[in-house]
Amino acid sequence: MKIDRLLAITVLLLNRERISAKELADRFEVSTKTIYRDIDTLCQSGIPIAAHQGTSGGFEIMEQYTINRQFLSLKEIAALIAAVKGVTSAVDDGMLEQLLEKVKTLLRKSDRIDGASRGTGMVFDFNPWGQSAAARDKINKLRQAIENSLRVSIQYANRDGSESERVIEPYNLILKGYLWYVQAFCTSKKEFRVFRISRIQELRLLTEPFVLREAPPVDRYAWDSEWSKDKEQEMVLIFHSKVRYRVEDTYPPDFITILEDGRVQVKGKLIVDEWFYGNLLSYGDGVKVEQPVYAAVEIKRRAQNIMEQYANLDI
Repeated sequence: MKIDRLLAITVLLLNRERISAKELADRFEVSTKTIYRDIDTLCQSGIPIAAHQGTSGGFEIMEQYTINRQFLSLKEIAALIAAVKGVTSAVDDGMLEQLLEKVKTLLRKSDRIDGASRGTGMVFDFNPWGQSAAARDKINKLRQAIENSLRVSIQYANRDGSESERVIEPYNLILKGYLWYVQAFCTSKKEFRVFRISRIQELRLLTEPFVLREAPPVDRYAWDSEWSKDKEQEMVLIFHSKVRYRVEDTYPPDFITILEDGRVQVKGKLIVDEWFYGNLLSYGDGVKVEQPVYAAVEIKRRAQNIMEQYANLDI
């Protein structure tokens, strides 16, 4: 629509020192004649746009013409820009890009120069290091399904390693820490569930729409310590000093004691599950389970199974 294009052009001109008619035409997929007509319409509406000729020519808005930002400080605007940039790092969305352009108009050009040299003091990036393009593609497909109320077929890996094929009706994307989840109605279980997106092995959008249901509030999924109480066991683990940095990244500080010889003791109630055993095995010979005995026996059994995988090697 023309009115949308006029608004978008205004926002771009507020954010850019100068922009050519060709660049505007390419961006909005119209002819340069249409852009000149749009600029004329904006000038007639009272927006002071200056036109410059030559190879470096183009359109720009006069310096003094800015949007009032009396309700936000410069630091608050910079933080808002950083947050929107962080979302766009993980999600492809034209709406977010337009929002970013609009927020930038709250800054004067001098503010932008100063802000660029000083930095905002914080950076938000919701695209974890090492995340593949496939992960981002899953997030974008789920957003498309949410916006159009379309069912999605997924191949999902459970915590125990088993896989199942499900058809879900997605409602909300949730970012907790550095992990993405999707809140969805599972058609096979007939209830709302939260699926970890990294465990979705395959994802396919279906053409079948679904009727919206009343979804539980997202804050209902806040962590409740009662969920894991039955699985918690008092543990004593001794780690080699060389893996201290990993231990401090993984376990609560009040569980950790640095021993006189430099080794690290972890003592406290921990959930004993597949993640627990897999995590300990990732330390190799850098950890020893002291208590309870059954956990040490299980680690030994798994280590022996690993050795048996290489029993036929001729070395």
